[in-house]
Amino acid sequence: MGTPEENFAHTGLHLPPAPTPLGVYKPCLIDGNHLYVSGHGTVQDDKSLIIGRIGLDLDLEQGKLAARQVGLAILSTIVANLGSLNKVKRVIKVLGMVNCTPDFERHPYIINGCSELFAQVWGPENGVGVRSAVGFGSLPDNIPVEIEALFELA
Repeated sequence: MGTPEENFAHTGLHLPPAPTPLGVYKPCLIDGNHLYVSGHGTVQDDKSLIIGRIGLDLDLEQGKLAARQVGLAILSTIVANLGSLNKVKRVIKVLGMVNCTPDFERHPYIINGCSELFAQVWGPENGVGVRSAVGFGSLPDNIPVEIEALFELA
C-alpha cells in the first residue's frame, strides 16, 4: 500500500474543483486531530452538479457513480485546505444522504460509491470507518447524493 496520494493516482480518477460554500458554513474544520468535512454534493469538473432523484431520474449504478463523485469533491476539499491527502490518517465516519423515491431501499449500495473510493485511497483498514446511509425526500438543488465525513489527521 502506498501513500494516500499515490493510491489516489493509481485510481486513474482526477479531482474536480473544490466546491465553495453557498451558505454560511465552512467546507471543513480542524479540531485537534480531527477533520470535519461539511456535506458535499455532486460537483463535476465544470463545476456543474449531477442532479436527479434516484429511482426516478437516475438508476442504481448512476447513483453509485454520483456518490463516488461526491467522494472526489470531498478529496478535493481536503487537498485545497490541507495541501495533501497524506495529511489524513484514516476515515472515521461517513454520513451518506440519498435523494430517492419513497420505495427505494438500496441506500448503502449508493453510498458504497464514496466508501469504495476512500478504501482505495487510505486502504481497507484506514479507509473504511463507521457509516450511515439514509434516504431523503429531497436534497439541495435536487442533487442525488450528499455526504459529510469525519477524518483523523496524520
